[in-house]
Amino acid sequence: MKFTALVAIIEDKDEELAIDVAKEAGAGGVTIIHGKSIGLEEKKVFFGLTLEANISILLFILPRRLSLTVMKALRKKFDLDNSKNGAMTFTIPLSHVAGLDNDELHKFEDNIKTML
Repeated sequence: MKFTALVAIIEDKDEELAIDVAKEAGAGGVTIIHGKSIGLEEKKVFFGLTLEANISILLFILPRRLSLTVMKALRKKFDLDNSKNGAMTFTIPLSHVAGLDNDELHKFEDNIKTML
């Protein structure tokens, strides 16, 4: 089975919703990384405090076929074709994967069988 890393970068406030959307589309576990987004525009300052957007980076390891389904669900829910919302998603092909949960692997296999 070929795997892909699906990375979704979204605003912190949308983190739970994005995870729910991904799981409904067939994703299993997720790794969440918190960060700040610094764009090309000048930073906003309010009473000497710099205001930066807090983001969540969601990392899913998925079978390649399933990754496209999850990406489409996130793309539709968060209107990712509109670059103004600050969210994005992309995939990275993986050549070797170790440490996946056997139950999750069986779930992936069952999901892919239902797609065929």
